[in-house]
Amino acid sequence: MTDKNITKDAMYDAVAPDDFESMLELDRYNNRSTAFDKIISATHDHFWDPLNKDYIDFDEPFDMENRALVPEEMVIALSTDYVSNHLSDPKTRIRFINQSFLRTLSSILHGEQGALNLSASLCHVLKDQGAQEYAANQTREEARHVTAFAKYIKVRWGRPVECGPALKDLLVEIIGAPEVYKKIIGMQMLVEGLAMGAFATIYNCIEDPVGKRLLQLVMTDEAFHHKFGKIWADRTIPKLSVEEHNIIEDWSAHCFQTLLFNLVSPHQQMDLYAEFGLDPDKVVEEFGKIMTDETRRENMKEQTNIFRVLVKTLLNAGIITERTKAFYAMYVDIEELKAEGDRMVGDDIAEDGIRYLQAINFKDRVVDAISIAAE
Repeated sequence: MTDKNITKDAMYDAVAPDDFESMLELDRYNNRSTAFDKIISATHDHFWDPLNKDYIDFDEPFDMENRALVPEEMVIALSTDYVSNHLSDPKTRIRFINQSFLRTLSSILHGEQGALNLSASLCHVLKDQGAQEYAANQTREEARHVTAFAKYIKVRWGRPVECGPALKDLLVEIIGAPEVYKKIIGMQMLVEGLAMGAFATIYNCIEDPVGKRLLQLVMTDEAFHHKFGKIWADRTIPKLSVEEHNIIEDWSAHCFQTLLFNLVSPHQQMDLYAEFGLDPDKVVEEFGKIMTDETRRENMKEQTNIFRVLVKTLLNAGIITERTKAFYAMYVDIEELKAEGDRMVGDDIAEDGIRYLQAINFKDRVVDAISIAAE
C-alpha cells in the first residue's frame, strides 16, 4: 500500500497493477474480509441475462417516428425560444427529443463501459480476497449492463454516439488513476450515484416499456455497487488525517463541479443541433440565458436530480465538511439533505426489480436480497 492510496482499512489494501507477486503471498490466502460476503452471496438473487427474453425482450416494438421516448421537459434545449420555434413540426420535434435521448443513453453506455474497466482494474490492485471477489462480481454485472444498453440502443437507433468530452475525461482519469481512493470515490460513489439519479429520473417518465424494464434491472445491480463505496467511506473517512481528508474533499468537489457545469452543457451536443439545422452557437447563447445558478438551485430541489444525488452521496460519506459546505450550499440545502437520512433515490425501484427477478430466478425459494441492498 502506498500513502497516496489513502487506505485506512486492510480490506482496501492495494498494490501496483503489475505487482502480481503480491497476490501469491501465502498469508494473503488466509486473510479474507467478511464485509462483502452478503453482497457477493446476493449476486445470485438479482441475476439477470439481457440476452434471455424471460428477463427482457428487446424485440418489443416502439413507434420512434410518432412517439417521444421521454417528455420534452427532459430536453432542456426545447425550453429555449430559438430551438422550440425552429422545431415546430410535431414529427421533427419528436425526432429531436429521441435523438437527444440517444445522447443521454450513449453517455450511460459509455459510463457502464467505464465501470466495467474500473471494476476489472480493482481486481488487479486489491489484496483482500473478499474485496477482490466483490470487484470481480461487479465486473461481470457491468458487462451485462454494457450488453443491455448497447442492444437497446441498437434496436431503437442503430448505434450510439460519441462519449462527451467531460464524461470521457473523468472516466479516463479515474480508470487510469493509481490512487485507489480516486477509483472508489470517482466510480463507486460519484459515477454510480450519478447513474442512480439518472436512472430514477428516466424510469419515472420513459414511455417505452422495454427501456423502463432495462433501467430497473440495471438499478437492481447498481444499488449493491453503491454499497461497496459506502463501506469504504464508513471504514476510511473517520480515520483520515486532516491533510488526507482535504485531498479527498478537494478532489471530490473538483469532480462534482466538472460534472455540474459540463455534463448537460449544450457544448456536449453540438452535433445534434447542426443535424437539425440549428446554429450551435445560438443554442449555446440561448441555453446560457435559461440555465443560471438560480435555475440549477431550483432543479436540485427535485429528489431525483442527478446532481442532488451526488451531493447527498458525498455528504452521507462524510466527505463534505465546513471547508466545502458553502460551495455545495450554493445549489442545494445541505441541512435538508441531512434530514433525509441514508436512503437513496432509486432504492424503491431497485427493490421492486429484485422482487421481479426473484420471481423468475427462485420460484420455489424465498430469498431476502432486498434487505441486503437496502442496508
